Amino acid sequence: MGTTTPRAEPNLLGFRVNHRTMRADTRRLAELLDRVAAGGITYDRRRATALRTYLRLLCTGIHHHHQTEDDVLWPVLERSAGAAVDLRNLSADHAALDPVLDEVRAGADELVAVLASAAADQGRARTVAARLAAGLTRLSDLLDAHIEEEERLLFPVIRRYVSVADWTTVERAVRRGGSIRFELPRLERYAEPAEMDELRAIAGPVLRLLLAAMRPGFRRREAVVFGD
Repeated sequence: MGTTTPRAEPNLLGFRVNHRTMRADTRRLAELLDRVAAGGITYDRRRATALRTYLRLLCTGIHHHHQTEDDVLWPVLERSAGAAVDLRNLSADHAALDPVLDEVRAGADELVAVLASAAADQGRARTVAARLAAGLTRLSDLLDAHIEEEERLLFPVIRRYVSVADWTTVERAVRRGGSIRFELPRLERYAEPAEMDELRAIAGPVLRLLLAAMRPGFRRREAVVFGD
């Protein structure tokens, strides 16, 4: 009797860390804006502008990730798994995220506008920061619930039904839409050391070189946005 070669499964590590990064960074930003609203951190125009850039990149990355799931991953799942997967609720979650992303972008714009003059109104800035913190908290709550459900329902289906080739297509589509200078150092921040070791083994020396080039600029941006 011959032996059967085990079917190769997609490696979901990159997706898992990407999900964690979106969730953790959004929560971190909500907590930051709560501190700004409470007067624990004073923001000026420079810091508000850096925050706006950070939030725009974050919101663009979140939208692109979920749009790619709609446009690329969902068809792969429907073709590979058929009746084993029901994507309606997850698609509805994606639609619900867009207005909250727009709210966060608008809040960041308003904070910059309030702090645009030398005689900036700190009281009004704290009010705007409180609204932005609330929007980020809503976004974080939505992401938490959606991603936990998605990983619970879809990761087993992906492992069982999706080919490595199709999964590679999905991952490439996700990577194409983001700002690598923003996304890659954030991935490093939220990945566990063993996860980074595995990602480096998968990507090869290029990942180490890219991180070495991008890490300093990203950390300077973080220091402006998050520093006390």
